[in-house]
Amino acid sequence: MNVGIIVYSKTGNTLSVAERLRESLEQEGCSVQVERFSAETEGPQSNKVVRLTANPDPSGYDLLIFGAPVQAFSLDPAMKLYLSGLAKQKQRPTLCFVTQHFPKPWMGGKQATRQMMQLLSDKGLTAKSLGVANWTSKQREALIATITETCRQAVALEQ
Repeated sequence: MNVGIIVYSKTGNTLSVAERLRESLEQEGCSVQVERFSAETEGPQSNKVVRLTANPDPSGYDLLIFGAPVQAFSLDPAMKLYLSGLAKQKQRPTLCFVTQHFPKPWMGGKQATRQMMQLLSDKGLTAKSLGVANWTSKQREALIATITETCRQAVALEQ
């Protein structure tokens, strides 16, 4: 199975979860590509995204995974811009996850996940959530392990 993991990561936290997913899925025999994009903003202190540096094309994958950070209790604006700019997609298995600084998912993670799933739905993709990795939680490693295992099981069902 050809899996595409498309991530936006400012600090490297979201990317590190994506890499763990890649490693796990490759052990299951999948061909996995992590595609990362970044964004330019109006200025160093601005969160207003003016342009994406890349627009990964999700059309060549059998299964898609999207990952992004939470910003201001919401889905990061760069991922919103990327997903809003996607063309309508053919239905295929789609998963998503978010990372956030705060220790509890109700502190923006759940809302960001819902926003990502809605944006994906607007493009014709029905996504399932893998979870929220709370970076300051004492259970961070366990949360990432759960996201990884949930992903592995979801992909196994599709093979």
